[in-house]
Amino acid sequence: DWLLGNTSFDYDITVSGNGLEIARHLAKVLGAAYVLLDEHEKVARVVWRKFIIDIASFRQGTNNIHDDLLLRDFTMNALAIQFDPQTSSFTTPLQIIDPANGRHDLNKRIIRATSDGVFDNDPLRMLRAYRFKATFGFEINPETEAAITDKTALLGRVASERIMHELQKIIEADRAADSLNELTKSGLLWEIFPELHAGVGLEQPASHHLDVFNHAIAALGNLEFLLVDMARYFPNKYDQLQIYINKNNNASRLKWAALFHDLGKPTTFDKRASRVTFYNHDKAGAQLFKDLGRRLRFSNEDIKCISRFIEHHMWPFHLNNARRKQGISAKACLRLAKVMEDDLPGLFVLAMADSLAGCGKEKPAGMEKSLADLYDHIDAIYQKSIKPVIEQPKLLSGHDLQDIFSLTPGPLFKRIFMELEQAQVAGRVVDRHQAISWVKAFLKNKI
Repeated sequence: DWLLGNTSFDYDITVSGNGLEIARHLAKVLGAAYVLLDEHEKVARVVWRKFIIDIASFRQGTNNIHDDLLLRDFTMNALAIQFDPQTSSFTTPLQIIDPANGRHDLNKRIIRATSDGVFDNDPLRMLRAYRFKATFGFEINPETEAAITDKTALLGRVASERIMHELQKIIEADRAADSLNELTKSGLLWEIFPELHAGVGLEQPASHHLDVFNHAIAALGNLEFLLVDMARYFPNKYDQLQIYINKNNNASRLKWAALFHDLGKPTTFDKRASRVTFYNHDKAGAQLFKDLGRRLRFSNEDIKCISRFIEHHMWPFHLNNARRKQGISAKACLRLAKVMEDDLPGLFVLAMADSLAGCGKEKPAGMEKSLADLYDHIDAIYQKSIKPVIEQPKLLSGHDLQDIFSLTPGPLFKRIFMELEQAQVAGRVVDRHQAISWVKAFLKNKI
């Protein structure tokens, strides 16, 4: 990081003595947290403010820094600077210890394993190679890539939490689509996501030009493009969408949703009279992702959000068709807004990426502009008619239904409140008096 000019708050210190004792002492001096990482190898972590300092004894029985460095993962990471034991400062003149010629590889932007056995010692390093490729834009040395291809099955020994940590860094990088596609060459992607492999070579309707898997990669790539040039396709909503994208981890959630949005297509594939269909693939895909997310230890909130995107990613296209044929009502907009809540903007970004990734000969002309116009239309209705209703206090409560109409709490309450809200959005009910009259008429018609 230092040689690349990057700021880092993550430090690795290797000592000839007992790493645990030194880590405990440093934690005590700083008033920092001490975390034991590996008692056998004498590795501990000191967490102080925003700094993470890992302190370890020489690795695997080695007794000098050169041999220790040669046990690191990649040559560019097998670099060290000597401390002066008297002053605890860097020695002067400053000298970089580089037994694996890592500075050369760093300058040449090459990711090269330090030895043939590096992936046997920790198979996660295979995935780390692609993470460095994604974050730095480096190239993996052909011999290193060949070694990874030979050892992909070893990844099954690695805890899901560690795999997810690397995957999250890949998906957050600017080149996530290219990097994940690169994982297919070695077979690592199929070890992690076997569900995606079922989409390789799977035929799609004539509105698409790619098979299911490559369409997913293309959707992710187009979503990454949208994240840096939203104004090109949403000229009227750029500011609003940027606020949404920059909030929490919405960008990475949308990237995951783009990759997995058609996860349900292989299980719902059907072909009759040369017509390919994937009925309810959105619902099937959402369930498949929930299972996948739990397996790989996605957070519960991420599973909920991403699966909701997958389950409803076709909704904008259905509404777009309806709008062109007969228009869409405020009721239809309300239903979408209630389901997607704060993630409504994200759903249209995902739909745009999905549309851009499909360029078959039967794709409707002007689809991207239609989607942008649809979002403009829905947002205008939302701001004018839906948001005021959702944000204001309810005109009637459950107690009102019991006291005024002598109703017993149950499923009918939910239906009354839902349809009353629709009447408010449509402008047919504006105050409490009208709400009471509306409920009376509703109950009379129901009976």
